[in-house]
Amino acid sequence: SIYHPVGIPMLVQQAKNPGFTIGVNGLAGNLGIALAAVLTGFLVKHVGWRAAFAVPGGLALLCGLLFLVVVPREELPPARRPKKSVDLPRAVMARVLLVMTLAAVSSSLIFNFTTNGNGQLLAERLTGLIDDPATLGVLLAAVYTVASFAQLVVGRLIDRYPLKWVYLPVVAMQAPLFLLAAGAGGWALYAAVLAFMIFVFGAIPFVDAMIVRYVDDRMRSRVAGIRLAVSFGVSSLAVYLLGPTVKAAGFGALLTIMAVISAFTTLFVALLPGRIPAAAS
Repeated sequence: SIYHPVGIPMLVQQAKNPGFTIGVNGLAGNLGIALAAVLTGFLVKHVGWRAAFAVPGGLALLCGLLFLVVVPREELPPARRPKKSVDLPRAVMARVLLVMTLAAVSSSLIFNFTTNGNGQLLAERLTGLIDDPATLGVLLAAVYTVASFAQLVVGRLIDRYPLKWVYLPVVAMQAPLFLLAAGAGGWALYAAVLAFMIFVFGAIPFVDAMIVRYVDDRMRSRVAGIRLAVSFGVSSLAVYLLGPTVKAAGFGALLTIMAVISAFTTLFVALLPGRIPAAAS
């Protein structure tokens, strides 16, 4: 909650290709999710549940120490810089902030429904084919690893083309794939999960890319903080609703709900201006 609104503006502050930079950052984060699926299953099975908390916690502390040593000190905070890097008309900014907020809400719901529910979805729909939890963890990690690389492709496209016309097809593909997965089972379900996760992970860079494209450097951390407060609030709601929804109606209903959310996200993104100003440096 603390490092997200600091990290994204810090990454793109001097980046020549901010879309690709955000994509690389997202790739690293999602590879962490993929590794977590394997590492957690291994640690719980062979060491115990306490190790599943202690090992990632220790690695996080180590990364913090390395950050202090390696990253150079910033000379002038962005808020004190006199020159604007982005200056948009109020009407355009208001529309972008509205789309950004709505997209943050809907994408957070989808991301958390999928990443928190995929393990149980595979366990339920692959029953009789794969029953070992460790093997299911490896299969899930493979999905997340492959899907994570979509962010590199999307990042490159964001740097080359108007953001709206890259974002629209990515979110538009999610709904039909969720509906396909809703009625699938066995290995067909696994293929559908891989397909929709490519587009779920591929959509991750866009909200941050909107902040880079439209928000002045002096305000980026504040806007990113607001965006993430909304996202994390919705994330907790998604986690809370996941169990009762699946228990009451099953994964078919959950996947259908996600298809509806994706359809609304597509409508939100269609409100973005077609012409995108050059990314700020």
